[in-house]
Amino acid sequence: MTLQEIADELIVGCREDRARANLERLYAADAVSVEAMDMGGGTVTVGLAGIRGKHDWWEANFTVHGLTVEGPFVHGDDRFAVIFGMDTENKTSGVRRKDREIAVYHVKDGKIVREEFFYSR
Repeated sequence: MTLQEIADELIVGCREDRARANLERLYAADAVSVEAMDMGGGTVTVGLAGIRGKHDWWEANFTVHGLTVEGPFVHGDDRFAVIFGMDTENKTSGVRRKDREIAVYHVKDGKIVREEFFYSR
């Protein structure tokens, strides 16, 4: 897949609640995910199994009431960014929040090899 095809599919997959299904299709087996803050499991996750585990943790702990996805914003031939807007509720505390984050995805050999998340506080 080309950079643009990967970026477009990631966007559509997020909008259509297919982000988990797209992990196998879009990510390299040794992909790296970097969070801006430690949510209890560290800031760096290596490998597709670990990234799947992050999705498991998210789904177990948050209800998503709304999601906006802006982009993709392509940079060169190996990166793109996405702006996510989220309306979430913590399942344990019941706290509901609206947040935005920017994700930068790095692509090599037709797969996402690194994702980095930047949060707005």
